[in-house]
Amino acid sequence: MANHKSSLKRIRQTQTRRLNNRYYAKTARNAVRKLRATTDKAEAEAMLPKVCSMLDRLAKKGIIHKNKAANLKSGLTVAVNKLA
Repeated sequence: MANHKSSLKRIRQTQTRRLNNRYYAKTARNAVRKLRATTDKAEAEAMLPKVCSMLDRLAKKGIIHKNKAANLKSGLTVAVNKLA
């Protein structure tokens, strides 16, 4: 266990950040799943910009890698364009 005040504070900060990052990443994964499950093209086109924006924000904050965000956005766009 850490003894220094600064390391105890760092442990608290890390735990808080970890929980926040897990929450935001899980929320994004659920949004991606929901978009992929959508069969209505109009609804999917309305959801796509919101999900892409969410992925961009996560990549900017470093919660997910920027290439992963780009890959997900590309796949989602293809999936939405394939809907009839």
